Amino acid sequence: MWAGEMRRTGVWVVICAGLLLPAAGLTAAQTNTAEQQRIERAVRDYAAQLETEQVKNQDRLIAANAAAMLNDARTPVIGDARADVTIVEFTDYTCPYCKAVEPRLEKLLKDDPRVKLVVKEYPILTPASLVAAKAALASMKQGKYPRFHQTMMTFRGQLTTDAVYDMARDSGVDVNRLRKDMESPEIADEIIATFNLARAIRAFQTPTFIINDHLLTGASADIDFPKLVAAARTKH
Repeated sequence: MWAGEMRRTGVWVVICAGLLLPAAGLTAAQTNTAEQQRIERAVRDYAAQLETEQVKNQDRLIAANAAAMLNDARTPVIGDARADVTIVEFTDYTCPYCKAVEPRLEKLLKDDPRVKLVVKEYPILTPASLVAAKAALASMKQGKYPRFHQTMMTFRGQLTTDAVYDMARDSGVDVNRLRKDMESPEIADEIIATFNLARAIRAFQTPTFIINDHLLTGASADIDFPKLVAAARTKH
């Protein structure tokens, strides 16, 4: 055992020496620069490997929760249910980034009828977020969800309960019925299920997008939806 420890220690000493001792013929400044570059390359390689592993792990979590993500009848869907590419969005009506990306999503759905959007109402930012999410889900009972959802997404200013009901009315929703439906157990169950799903797949912010079982990373402003949809189709 001691010999084994010595061998491992000896290897470590050699590695450390290789990192720290100046190479023959190099000045101290040149050595420092060379070693700094080696360390920086090692850090970049490690970061890239770590990111790859994180993406793989997250994709596995998404695959394990695919049924809850895609087959929940309480979850609103915009677009053709038979579409060959599915985008899942975790969203909040008070999220400025969600609002900023909405026009591009609407254009995608208009331009490409083979894409559908599964909307996970994820009210995490303000008390008004919860009111809006409950109202949006309740509007499904009247078949008004897509218009109401897009109306709230394009709303600018501070979201209030009165503003939510005004937008519901403008979207053709019976507000008296909506108020009653908002308090149904099914609405609460759907929101709780979305919170549990978000925790299960490690989705902790809005917007979070998933395209065909792959979670998108990076800034939402940089997402090229048509390009990603085309790539998703090639993987079928």
